[in-house]
Parts: sequence; structure tokens; C-alpha cells
Amino acid sequence: MNISKKIEAAFPDRTLAFVRGLGEKAASSKLKAYLVGGTVRDILLGRSNIDIDITIEGDAIKFGKFIAKETGADMVAYKSFGTCTLTFPDGLKVDLVRARRETYKKPGEMPTVKPGTLKEDLARRDFTINAMAASVNPKDFGKLHDPFNGLGDIRAGIVRVLHSKSFADDPTRIFRARRFAARFTFKIEPRTDALMQKALIGRALDTVSQGRIQKELVLISKEIL
Repeated sequence: MNISKKIEAAFPDRTLAFVRGLGEKAASSKLKAYLVGGTVRDILLGRSNIDIDITIEGDAIKFGKFIAKETGADMVAYKSFGTCTLTFPDGLKVDLVRARRETYKKPGEMPTVKPGTLKEDLARRDFTINAMAASVNPKDFGKLHDPFNGLGDIRAGIVRVLHSKSFADDPTRIFRARRFAARFTFKIEPRTDALMQKALIGRALDTVSQGRIQKELVLISKEIL
């Protein structure tokens, strides 16, 4: 499936030109670049004010430095996660992320990150509606990658977790599930709800710092209140 028309409708002309230009620069550097996660979700939902998250199959920080030099953008790198944020003179912000895979040594801890493929990157995410990508390379601009049927769940209005250990790996996803359900007026899929309840009964949140819990509570209160 190709969603290029939806991408064109979602972004202002200046932003769309940037996204296409970035895809061209990625292709010339023999990299693959994708709009990913919540960006694709919001495009498919027809929402405005979309954050631009782009995953690179390759060195995102090195590519970010190249883009910053070409455009005059400011760049902040987060080396431990292989990510960077570009801020352009007109205020546009873009997050570049290296496609990665994650493992959790202990429940509730921050993950160990290693470079990965696009499919591995999508598989590490929280819910199917956030596990989609759309190419921005010129050859296949707008091609949708949806290995977990996130589009089907968007159409059905469902928040569905990707795997049975998800809430044990990161219990803050319990808050995110509620937050997305409230934001989009979606229902939480029954198995996902059962896994959430199991995690709560097993005191999974005890493995999470109070700071992270407080942050999630503030975010969910903004969605519900």
C-alpha cells in the first residue's frame, strides 16, 4: 500500500519539501529513510500538527550531521540511542533515529540498544498503531510498511499490544495504552487489557522509578481532563 497522497495532505508545502529532500539525500547516501511510529499513525488518522520522526537504516547521527551542515540546522545527538534532533531556523524540529532492536535485562529498566533492521525497529514498539513506517526515499515514496496490521487496528479503533511480555518489559506502556485510547476514542483490545491487568496484579509498576510514573501520569491527565 502507498500513502503518498495522505503524506502530501498532512504536511504544509515547506515541510513536505523538506521530507522529500531528506529522502533524496538519504538515497544519495545509500540509506533508507522512513517516517515512522506516531507520525505515520497521525497521517493515517488525518491529524494535523504532526511531529516528524524519521528512522534511518544506518547511522542516523552521521546522517544528521550531514543534514545540519547542508541546511544550517542545530543538532543535538543522543549517542547511547543512536538518535538526534534537528532544529531548523524556522522552528521545524525533526527527530532522526537509527533503526534498532532492544532488549530488557530487567523489567522496568531502560533497554539495551543495538542497531537493527526496520522490521526489528517496528517490533520493539508498544502498540500496533505505532508500529508502521512509510518510506521517504524517492524510489518508493509513501510505501507503507505495516507488519503488525496497525492500519487494520486504526480502522477498527483498537489499541493492541505487540507481544505478551510488553508490559513486563516496560510497565509505563499501561499508561500509554489508556492515553492513546482516550486521545483517539479507541477501545483497548481484550487480550491487551488482560495483559495490563496481569501486569498490575503482578506489581509490575514497582520496577519503574517514581519519576517515570509521575511523567506518565501528567501526560495521561492532559488527555483525559
